[in-house]
Amino acid sequence: MLNENEHFEPLGNGIEVIVSPTHGFGTDTVLLAHFSKPKEWENACELGSGCGAISLIWCREKPPKHITAVEIQLDGADMLRRSAKYNNLSEKIDVLNEDMRSLNALAPGSFDLVACNPPYKAQGSGITNPDKGRLLARHEYTCTTDDLCQSAARLLRFGGRLCLCQRPERLCDIICSMRNFGIEPKRLRFVQQKNGKAPKLFLIEGKKGGKAGGLVSEPVLFIEDGSGGFSNEMLDIYGDYKTGHI
Repeated sequence: MLNENEHFEPLGNGIEVIVSPTHGFGTDTVLLAHFSKPKEWENACELGSGCGAISLIWCREKPPKHITAVEIQLDGADMLRRSAKYNNLSEKIDVLNEDMRSLNALAPGSFDLVACNPPYKAQGSGITNPDKGRLLARHEYTCTTDDLCQSAARLLRFGGRLCLCQRPERLCDIICSMRNFGIEPKRLRFVQQKNGKAPKLFLIEGKKGGKAGGLVSEPVLFIEDGSGGFSNEMLDIYGDYKTGHI
C-alpha cells in the first residue's frame, strides 16, 4: 500500500491520506476544504489534487454525491487512488491523471463545485525548486490562473461555484481571471496568523454566470488566539484532526 518515503496522515473521523516529501498538504489545504465544503447532493471536482487531501477531507462527514480529482503528476494521482481504496472510497472518488488544460474526459457543465489549491507563484518568480514535483506544485509552469479559471468555467454548470485559495498579492490576478471566464467573485475571506499581522492567505468563491457585483467580504479568519494557540474557529475546522499537528 505504501511506497518508499510515504506515510499515512490522519485527517479525522477515521480518514487517512498517503503523503510523501513531494506530495503533502498544509493549513491552506484544510482551510480551503472547509471553505469549499460541497453539499451532499453535489458533484464536486478537485483540480490539481496532489495527494488528494481536499477530496478526502470532504469525505470526513456527509460527503458529496461524487468527487472527481484531477492531477497531472502520475505519482500524486496514484497516491490518491491508493488512499481512496484504503478508506473504502474508490466508488466515491474518481482520480484522473490528466492535464486540466486538455481535459476532455469530463463533460462540460457536469459539476456543481470545482475547488483548487493552485500554485502560488507566477512562472519565473521566486526561487525555483530543483525538485520537479514541488516546482509544479508551487509555480505556474503547467497551470496558470487563466488555465485554471478556463477549465473550471468549462466544467461548472450555470450557477456552479469555483473555490480557490491564494496569496494576497495575487488577488487582482484571481478576480480578473475569474471574470474573464464568466465566473463572478461572490465570497472573499482573508486569513491572518494572529491579530496585528497582515493576511497571508485569502479564500475566494465565484459563481459561474453570476450577476456582476455583490462580492461579500467575510470576517477575517484568525489561525491563532491571543495566547498563541489555535483559535476556537481553527479547532472547529480541524475537527478531530491531530491538535497542533500542522
